[in-house]
Amino acid sequence: MSPAIAQAMVRVLELKDHATAAHTWRVVLYARTVAEELGLKHDEVDRLGIAAALHDLGKIDIPTEILAKPGKLTDEEFAIIKQHPVLGEQHVRAMSEEDPFILQLIRSHHEREDGLGYPDGLRGDQIPLAARVFSVIDSFDAMTSFRPYRNDVGIEAAKRAIVELQAGAGTRYHMPSVELFASLFQQRRLDWILAHFNDGATLPGYQQLADVGGVSAGLRAG
Repeated sequence: MSPAIAQAMVRVLELKDHATAAHTWRVVLYARTVAEELGLKHDEVDRLGIAAALHDLGKIDIPTEILAKPGKLTDEEFAIIKQHPVLGEQHVRAMSEEDPFILQLIRSHHEREDGLGYPDGLRGDQIPLAARVFSVIDSFDAMTSFRPYRNDVGIEAAKRAIVELQAGAGTRYHMPSVELFASLFQQRRLDWILAHFNDGATLPGYQQLADVGGVSAGLRAG
């Protein structure tokens, strides 16, 4: 799938829920930073970025009153929310996407190491590696950005999020992925995303994010 199509799909999501779209662009940057740290090839970094951009696409089918609800979801509402990974995979397949890397990340990014995730209840190595890595990124951003039920953001929120990720390593989260992400945070390699792509920022396009990710990697290398 081309970056232009990925961007168009996220713009559709933005019309449905601005907060989800802002979250989407940040996780693209986190994902590219992690991928570059792992030394992935350029095309692999791009594929991970596109998968990250599309991971919540299924939320376009979730009622707005559930997405924007300020209080705790009922069991029935949460059951509806839990459909979004499958719905997202279906949308991307309908666009003739066949890359298993992208499809698996979209479907499995809410699976847990202990098998208590969704939609398939996968456990440990049953979960595609990209989804295990991305789950850490996705959770970190969810814990450090505005939500209808929480406005705790900033560096202190990020520190608390890292502690929570570490507490869940091995049960909820893939331990090596938590260790890698925590290391990047502690080295202040993620500060530029937290500072300049916060919920108050103007949303960029996918290609801008790809360019920013490449520039940041070049600056670090220099």
